[in-house]
Amino acid sequence: MQNFSGVWTALITPMTELGVDYGALKELVEAQIRGGIKGLVAVGTTGESPTLDHVEHIAVIKKVIEYADGRIPVIAGTGSNCTREAVHLTREADEAGADGFLVVAPYYNKPSQEGVFLHMSEVAKCTRKPIFLYSIPGRCGIEISNDTAVRLYKKYPNICVMKEAGGKAEKVKDLCSKVSGGYTVLSGDDGLTVDFIGAGAKGIISVASNIAPERIVEMTDLALSGNMGKAREISDALSGFFKALFIEPNPVPVKTAMWIKGLISSPYVRLPLCGMSAENLEILKSEMKKAGI
Repeated sequence: MQNFSGVWTALITPMTELGVDYGALKELVEAQIRGGIKGLVAVGTTGESPTLDHVEHIAVIKKVIEYADGRIPVIAGTGSNCTREAVHLTREADEAGADGFLVVAPYYNKPSQEGVFLHMSEVAKCTRKPIFLYSIPGRCGIEISNDTAVRLYKKYPNICVMKEAGGKAEKVKDLCSKVSGGYTVLSGDDGLTVDFIGAGAKGIISVASNIAPERIVEMTDLALSGNMGKAREISDALSGFFKALFIEPNPVPVKTAMWIKGLISSPYVRLPLCGMSAENLEILKSEMKKAGI
């Protein structure tokens, strides 16, 4: 894997009260491939990694790899706020055949940037496959600084992608100016994809592409080809929907939207997540209609 540009779907994990719905998961993988996405991210935050147990976590990764069957790459979410667990998950996912790994900044314990560097270094030592750093300070309480990202890339060239979800195009531009052409920055926010590509990013790890892969691919491809005007038209038309996807904690709204569309049989999420409020459900439905979804 050398080219990480394009749309990567942060895949949901369809569930019922009985457990993971693997039949629905297989159908979703097929729909994503038909939709033209670049690759799949299995068991990230959108895949409810915090509430899947260890056995389920690896089982879902294995199934997504099986269903994709080599047609598109599969990146496994293997991050943790425990370095030993992140290393263990990465090793297991590597053995299962994952093409790379999404490793989020350690959350809650809020390490220093030196701690982040040492944490990611341990993960890098256990695999030769690509590692996607994931900086999302709104969830983790800390970011992965650009200086830390550059330092990691120089020492471990397989740490070669940053999923940036801090909301600042300036940070994207700064990071792109500090790394060589072998490094890729991807947006972690659907609504900022066009702005981030304008600042040097090469694509998006998308939540919205779970339900509308073709439109997110079209928007991203237009932006990457330099047709920013057309790309922004699509982004603007979807802006209300993008916002509605985060009106409650991810992945509650996207699962609900997919259930409304009949793409999954249940919007079930595990506690402490719960179903949408009636008020927010109506907002989501309204934005789906406005966006033509």
